[in-house]
Amino acid sequence: MLSSPPHQPDQNHLLAALPAIELERLKPHLELMHMPLGDVLCESGGRLPYVYFPTSTIISLHYILENGASSEIAGVGNEGMLGISLFMGGESTPSWATVQTAGYGYRMKAALLLQEFNQGGPV
Repeated sequence: MLSSPPHQPDQNHLLAALPAIELERLKPHLELMHMPLGDVLCESGGRLPYVYFPTSTIISLHYILENGASSEIAGVGNEGMLGISLFMGGESTPSWATVQTAGYGYRMKAALLLQEFNQGGPV
């Protein structure tokens, strides 16, 4: 029986690109999460309490139309993160995010990441 490799934050390419000292400072605040298929991570217009760094999961972003229909606008895998809108000054997310492919990823409280980004100090 094959065992799956252990999960590490640097399996996300965005986290892996950070200088080692920065990644080490963030690691205690990263929580490994199993993300089941169809799990809703945020709704359009809702506050995003966490940012997500996928490792083996894929997150699908949808734009909700006025008539209630939705259209997929992006996918986020281990190359990126869910929560970019926070860095653009938004307190809410313009899209609805669901897990498209079950797997794992890390989440971190959005407020902690924003503190790190805005102040450059330890989280």
